[in-house]
Amino acid sequence: MKGHSGYAAQTVFGNGRVLGRCAALGVLLLASSCQSIFDQSYQSSIGPSSSPQIVEEVQKGDPRAQMGAREHPRIVASYGGEYHDEKTERLVARIAGALTAVSENPAQSYRITILNSPAINAFALPGGYLYVTRGLLALANDASEVAAVLSHEMAHVTANHGIERQRREEAEVIASRVVAEVLSSDLAGKQALARGKLRLAAFSRQQELQADLIGVRTLGEAGYDPYAAARFLDSMANYSHFTSVDPDTDQSLDFLSSHPNAPQRVELARRHARAFGAEGTYGETGRDYYLAGIDGLLYGDSPQEGYVRGQTFLHGKLGIRFEVPDGFQIDNKVEAVLATGAGEVAIRFDGVADSERRSLTNYISSGWVTGLIPDSIRSIRVNGLEAAQARASAERWDFDVTVIRIGSQIFRFLTAVPKGSPLLEPTANKLRESFRRITSSEAASLKPLRIRIVTVRSGDTLASLSGRMMGTERKLELFRLINAMSAGDVPQPGSRVKIITD
Repeated sequence: MKGHSGYAAQTVFGNGRVLGRCAALGVLLLASSCQSIFDQSYQSSIGPSSSPQIVEEVQKGDPRAQMGAREHPRIVASYGGEYHDEKTERLVARIAGALTAVSENPAQSYRITILNSPAINAFALPGGYLYVTRGLLALANDASEVAAVLSHEMAHVTANHGIERQRREEAEVIASRVVAEVLSSDLAGKQALARGKLRLAAFSRQQELQADLIGVRTLGEAGYDPYAAARFLDSMANYSHFTSVDPDTDQSLDFLSSHPNAPQRVELARRHARAFGAEGTYGETGRDYYLAGIDGLLYGDSPQEGYVRGQTFLHGKLGIRFEVPDGFQIDNKVEAVLATGAGEVAIRFDGVADSERRSLTNYISSGWVTGLIPDSIRSIRVNGLEAAQARASAERWDFDVTVIRIGSQIFRFLTAVPKGSPLLEPTANKLRESFRRITSSEAASLKPLRIRIVTVRSGDTLASLSGRMMGTERKLELFRLINAMSAGDVPQPGSRVKIITD
């Protein structure tokens, strides 16, 4: 269950309408001392990188590096830990090394961390801390596209954008400290703090444009295709559209909304690239060695987070599964599984440990639900499991609260709809009816998805290649997306393409 900034195409619940329904779930929940069992499964592996890819350690005595070092563990925690794969780490190190040799500040050292997140994201902290998610690596189609992202983030470091940002946002730092002190023993507080720090990683529009200019120049000077920046911006925009709940209106909390609009950035990136010549006449893409470096890359959710397969969420370690209604978009985050659908409906699923074994009706009324309607609390059974249900109402939202016990763990479904919406009961019923324990054989059959590089054979078609994809019902659309193919493109025999399978 997974836990923004520079290059970000992750679809989080976006426009004001969608944000409103997700915020509604926050309205319902009060601070609780119970820690999420999903969060607990991550803590043992979270920590600062012990194997930086560019330098053994970032500049000692540099206050900027100290700032980055201080926030590094929280950034890593908010993205589900680090992703370790020697082949992929060497690939990213090779790309970054070529860029550092021609950067505006050759004395600046960098520490690059691959984050174990399917989000499409990359960002920088002061002192040379660079981050790129495995989700971004999976979307990119060659080394020059990743180089475009890294050179952009390096530009933020060399231009001291992080320092300027910090001076402007001292109030945010103070607020984050308050969160840390008040909720220091609560993992939810740590997540809130991490989110605050990620907000500090957002730059102004002018800073983004400056980083675009510096980044494209560095890209070309390193010998990479300078048009890769514009190309990958297009890919990220297409991905954001693909994952949006409502593609025509969604403006997600990603680079499309927090940065200059995508068409403007793409055109400016192309204009900067023309200084090196016409498109296709300068620089290498590094496609062959890039594809070799990401073959086998984990795609989507990791086993520790559970898996999203279409409208179903499954977790082998916890031994559970449930389904959301058709048309809902599931987002598996560190702290919870979130889902949104038409009619401004939002769902949150998480879990807490309850060693006291109190009754579930007493648990619902114990103070963690605001707006609770006491007379609505009732004991129920969910597929043979002890459970309880209640209704709540707060601000302009109505809620269904369902809790289910398995052993000493309590699983919680929170469903939010606009007041008076007829969608509350059928949505909550779907969740309850589909929630069940999975068998040991079902758990053993769950395997993570990976990027696999295949060579196109004579007779292969878009339909046959995309038909090998797993984990999505929109196979052809996603195949074209991850291979940056337009509607008229046809894979040529002998070429190599990416598919998603186990």
